[in-house]
Amino acid sequence: MKRIVIGMLVVMVAAFAVVYGIGLSLPEDHVATVRAEFAAAPEQIFATIADFRSQPDWRPAVERIEELPAEGGNPAWVELGATGPLPMTLTESEPPVRLVTTILSEGLPFGGTWTYDIEPTGTGSTVSITEEGEVYSPIFRFVSRFIMGHHASASTYLSDLGTRFGEKVTVDIVR
Repeated sequence: MKRIVIGMLVVMVAAFAVVYGIGLSLPEDHVATVRAEFAAAPEQIFATIADFRSQPDWRPAVERIEELPAEGGNPAWVELGATGPLPMTLTESEPPVRLVTTILSEGLPFGGTWTYDIEPTGTGSTVSITEEGEVYSPIFRFVSRFIMGHHASASTYLSDLGTRFGEKVTVDIVR
């Protein structure tokens, strides 16, 4: 019995070392872009994305929003949900075509920006989200790259946005 326990511990330590080593070999930075088509006009899309206070109404993963003091004159808030608190700030706004949010990453294992580009089409809008992320922890870097995927959060966001407008959207991975 003792050999089995020791063997299991050795396997667990070895697995942790492999995951840590692979994570350490991955770059901290990544860029991931996803895109989807919407029937809604750019003005409607922009207004919905920019209204961070109402996001718990249409994003199931966000339970509530708490406003923070402004960051450099820009609105700031914390998204609270199942994955824990995510402090954000608005860093760029060009209605109705572009919005940039930045994670206030102090103390988090990751950080970065999301750039929302909204282009008019003949029948609505194309929305692209580009995540320029940084993952500081080697373990989380491994999980982010191989288990969750760098596109997962932005893809879910676009799907939720489609649901908000009563649409089932197809999310395309651009890069």
